[in-house]
Amino acid sequence: MQEGTETSSGHPAETAPALWRGDVYAANCPTRLLLDRIADKWTVLLLTTLADGPMRFNALKRRVEGVSQKMLSQTLRQMERDGLATRSVEATAPISVTYTITPLGLALVQALQPIIDWAETRMPEVELAQAAYDQRAV
Repeated sequence: MQEGTETSSGHPAETAPALWRGDVYAANCPTRLLLDRIADKWTVLLLTTLADGPMRFNALKRRVEGVSQKMLSQTLRQMERDGLATRSVEATAPISVTYTITPLGLALVQALQPIIDWAETRMPEVELAQAAYDQRAV
């Protein structure tokens, strides 16, 4: 198959990133899984933290309040699998593990930043809307 061609199922057979575009409205499109992961709060918080520079596991755990060790491990593993972060292990005693954002992850942070800014500045309006809704629902 030629580069950029698709199979009849809608999944790319062989593709160059610039040539293939998914369809998140299609039930079998793999971009749905990716969208689910990048919309996850832990992924967003870890990516934006790593955008400031490489960090060790425990430093990430301290910085991102409320994340459990298990969720932190799972999210970092998935981010590494998706090409959003890299993991480097140094043979020290104890072993030192450092996570770094990739260019792909940095591009995602740049796309997410306007959404983060919107959420941080519009929360009072959302709270007012929630209060008004709750009053009507009574």
